[in-house]
Amino acid sequence: MGNGPLSGVRVIELAGIGPGPFAAMLLADLGADVIRVDRASAVRDGASAGGTDFTNRGKRSIAVDLKSDRGRDVVLRLVERSDVLIEGFRPGVTERLGVGPDDCLARNPRLVYGRMTGWGQEGPLSATAGHDVAYIAVTGALHAIGRADGPPQVPINLLGDFAGGSMYLVVGVLSALLESRTSGRGQVVDAAIVDGAAHLSTFVHGFLAGGLWEDRRGVNILDTGAPWYDVYETSDGRHMAVGAIEPQFYAEFLRLLGLDGEDLPAQHDRAGWPVLRDRFAAVFRTRTRDEWTEVFVPSDACVAPVLSMTEAAEHPYNTSRDVFPALAGHRQPAPAPRFSRTPAETDGVPVLPGGQTRAVLADLGFDDAETLLKEGAVAQA
Repeated sequence: MGNGPLSGVRVIELAGIGPGPFAAMLLADLGADVIRVDRASAVRDGASAGGTDFTNRGKRSIAVDLKSDRGRDVVLRLVERSDVLIEGFRPGVTERLGVGPDDCLARNPRLVYGRMTGWGQEGPLSATAGHDVAYIAVTGALHAIGRADGPPQVPINLLGDFAGGSMYLVVGVLSALLESRTSGRGQVVDAAIVDGAAHLSTFVHGFLAGGLWEDRRGVNILDTGAPWYDVYETSDGRHMAVGAIEPQFYAEFLRLLGLDGEDLPAQHDRAGWPVLRDRFAAVFRTRTRDEWTEVFVPSDACVAPVLSMTEAAEHPYNTSRDVFPALAGHRQPAPAPRFSRTPAETDGVPVLPGGQTRAVLADLGFDDAETLLKEGAVAQA
């Protein structure tokens, strides 16, 4: 329960993995009171989701036996006291548990019920398992990532799970929450990773429709096809990233690279791109990454050093804005975006499954918390 524009909003998160917890973490970062509902069996088995699972930061947690009538009623009572519920199970699971949209909206008609899946609530693949790489594969996005004549390159799970999944779930939930303030009615938000990842490629589809993009990887201006939008190895085996698209930035790039006086092919002469690439590569190999950083940063050449995650935490830009603050003894990405009047904050302490069951129930007015613990409907870590 932190500061931020969502202070006063309560979110129930039915614990899962990946994009659902990340979406709930973002809501907590923005000030929402997020209560994560873990499986009681996880507590009884001694399982722990704390430690360095940063997606649990800023949340409170309880452990509930959803397979029992009393445990199911605990969740529905939480729903009565909340604004949003987020779940990431396969379609039909929460309905079978008795905490599906109809069950929850009957208890709280203003509730926003957010559903996070890969394939969506409907469609021929909705009941099947999947992971990020499969979801982005069917959108065309994975096909577009990689070098010419090489295989598609997997962008870890940032593009599908978190960009196409978590962020679209949060946008959908906040939009529905805003609408409920005027209509008095909640609704179900179906956020599918496939849908979100496809939507992210809208800009590229516009290029494709306009004949400015070829439907093959590694030959276009933003996919390493253009020599002025690529990465180059330096003399120490590290890399510099170049994104000098606009002519004025490209001119500055050539100047700082020491090539502004050479007779080179024009920037957009595709036949000359191999010549440009070879020349750029040869020059970058003459200095170390850090030496080139001294040349290019700061400048309008749109060139930056490629940093490892460990290095990024110490980069002057990131330290100046406290992008990776020390929270709970670990460097973590800070809450984003930032606000002028209601700054978001988090203590960064990951919760343990059911670690605050007794305290959370008492805080929310459950006068039968001890009875629920004795009956096994809930569990305390």
